[in-house]
Amino acid sequence: MNVQELINKRAKAWETAKAFLESHRSSGGILSEEDGAAYDKMEKEITGLTKEIDRLNRQKSIEEQMSQPVNIPLTGKPGAGTENKPEKHGRASDAYAKAMLTAMRSGFHQVSDILQEGTDANGGYLVPEEWDSRLIDKLTEENIFRSLATTITTSGEHKINIAGTKPAAAWIEEGEALTFGDATFDQIVLDAHKLHVAIKVTEELLYDNAFNLENYIIDQFGKAFGNAEEDAFLNGSGTGKPTGIFADKGGGVTAVTLSGTKLATDDILTLIYALKRPYRKNACFILNDSTLAAIRKLKDNNQAYIWQPSYQAGEPDRLCGYAVRTSAYAPALEAGKAAIAFGDFSYYNIGDRGTRSFQELRELFAGNGMIGYVAKERVDGKLVLPEAVQILKAGASA
Repeated sequence: MNVQELINKRAKAWETAKAFLESHRSSGGILSEEDGAAYDKMEKEITGLTKEIDRLNRQKSIEEQMSQPVNIPLTGKPGAGTENKPEKHGRASDAYAKAMLTAMRSGFHQVSDILQEGTDANGGYLVPEEWDSRLIDKLTEENIFRSLATTITTSGEHKINIAGTKPAAAWIEEGEALTFGDATFDQIVLDAHKLHVAIKVTEELLYDNAFNLENYIIDQFGKAFGNAEEDAFLNGSGTGKPTGIFADKGGGVTAVTLSGTKLATDDILTLIYALKRPYRKNACFILNDSTLAAIRKLKDNNQAYIWQPSYQAGEPDRLCGYAVRTSAYAPALEAGKAAIAFGDFSYYNIGDRGTRSFQELRELFAGNGMIGYVAKERVDGKLVLPEAVQILKAGASA
């Protein structure tokens, strides 16, 4: 089933769920326990379809990137002009990638001299450039936040200057002296927090040339890094990991605090308009699927649902006209906790320090007939302008 078919199926399921909700509510607007369970089942199906649509859209985006031409079309005789083709060196060369694969298959017993160009301080080997690029693509597929934030590559501590005061215009009489205010600047520092993940591969698979070790490594490490990063970019405390947008210190600005955990349409509208107009242009929501389930039942004054499912492939679902992104790592709507973020997340900066590296862990799993590999990266993330992200928080008591 393709994306459009899934979208159509979800739209039909949503209309059925709305009709069911309207026809089975009591005069007090409450569902019976049996009807509530039936509606929850419909909603679960809609949520599952939404996740599958998002996954296929991300997959399509990556496939389109991978299908782009990587070199100049052949217009002359084969072999002509090859002497002018720039030769790749170090981690970018095909020889480096081939040597890395050979080393990994041999448990790093066959290590080519070319890999010495990519050794790191801890005895590991830097990931080939082409692998690193594919790993980042995988991270983007697994991690919704990387596609929304601004990513920069740093070689050391990266400082970002932010205007602490904004210039203001003033009316003056003709001939009157001009006045100048003092400009002040704040500074955000992107450091580097180490993240590592280990996977295990059986010796039989490792020595089987039919097993695509390269793809397996990239897929497994990409998923693990993507999950850990997204959790940190959303919830990180800033101590030993990035600072998340939901963090009490360094995160977004709390604009709405509920009296309990029950959401109303007015709460969503207050959150939207708490965000200054320039930021609303590229704004979207980030929330948990369980929170979205509660929002789907909300209506405006015209009795129209404020959540609008996407009817077109590649387009996100919308809430009051703004795109909705769900993440399993966004906090659920629980007493005393932040639950919904709304803002322009391009003001969150992700700093990738250097490149990733691989290291072998043979002795650790030797008794199981397996070989372990550990991948390491250094990354940080901070919200540069807290006012660019507004937060809705549940009250202390339900």
